Amino acid sequence: MSKLIYLDNAATTKVHPEVVEAMLPYFQEDYGNPSSPYSFASKSKKAVEDARAVIADFIGAKPNEIYFTGGGSESDNWALKATAFAYRNKGNHIITSKIEHHAILHTCEYLEKNGFEVTYLDVDEDGVIRLDDLKQAIRPTTILISVMFANNEIGTIEPIQEIGEIAKEHGILFHTDAVQAYGHLPINVDELHIDMLSASAHKINGPKGIGIMYLRNSVKIGSLLHGGAQERSRRAGTHNVPGIVGFGKATQIARETMAERNQYETELRDYLIHQILDMVPYARLNGHPTKRLSNNANISFEFIEGESLLILLDQKGICASSGSACTSGSLDPSHVLLAIGLPHEKAHGSLRMTLSEDITREDIDFVIENVKANVERLRSMSPLYEDFVKKNQ
Repeated sequence: MSKLIYLDNAATTKVHPEVVEAMLPYFQEDYGNPSSPYSFASKSKKAVEDARAVIADFIGAKPNEIYFTGGGSESDNWALKATAFAYRNKGNHIITSKIEHHAILHTCEYLEKNGFEVTYLDVDEDGVIRLDDLKQAIRPTTILISVMFANNEIGTIEPIQEIGEIAKEHGILFHTDAVQAYGHLPINVDELHIDMLSASAHKINGPKGIGIMYLRNSVKIGSLLHGGAQERSRRAGTHNVPGIVGFGKATQIARETMAERNQYETELRDYLIHQILDMVPYARLNGHPTKRLSNNANISFEFIEGESLLILLDQKGICASSGSACTSGSLDPSHVLLAIGLPHEKAHGSLRMTLSEDITREDIDFVIENVKANVERLRSMSPLYEDFVKKNQ
């Protein structure tokens, strides 16, 4: 292995050097607990509030609407569970989609076991929910709509503004899991009518273990974690000051570089997709062809197993994924690919490649060459492919 080509940035990203630099003083110099009353802790407290202000401004929120959490999964759990129990006197019905992250889907399953009803919306072949289906799913007892901003596997961007408008029109709270979208797409919570939003630092070159929940001031829900009075008594636990500082710095960098980064990644992404689809037969792009994250390419190859392809690419120093990192240990095909209509055998042959600004055209050419060669190698060992070729000669 001569070089590492990292194409799994939807799973996690490399921490930016400026983020590391910003975090370092809060490990050994300004290490005070921001909840403490003495002056030594004031630097930590100010750092937390400065980061909160940067993050709030980035999404058009007020600083007191930003709550720091342990990551996107915690924020998703908080949004769904706390809303369900706070508003159950009004109703017990929640609407989400079949392609949500498991932090949403498994939380919905938990709520179903506790007396709540959940509608899981279908999506079209590109992974986009149908707004008419959403409207038809609304009941008098609907208290929450939760639809992700952009899908973590296939990169499809959902019609968030339209969903927000529908929710507002019906007086229903709207939560979006924006873990993949935050820092990659412009977000204004007021313009999009978002009441709650989840995001995570490690998807934008920030540290792991720190996330946010945007919670509109008018939304009255309780805590998920109970204990101390941190985060205005809404989220207990000592502040992760270095992580919070890192999240703020990563947000600042993402904001400053977003337009240029998206343009660069989109050009490389489209080149990668078009070259592979031109050079490798019986391959298809998963997700919307244009309404997708700038760095996401998800392609399915017939007659192969995606896990085998990953192993062969890894031997060449190429890191990719066959789906979400949270389910990579599962033998089941991606629930997202099944939801867009792929049969099991095609869903098993998927490859997700998510780029960063560090990837070069030379890297992409190397990836294309190795994807083509290894798909051919795996198909040469497949009796199904051999039979298919014979039947179609």
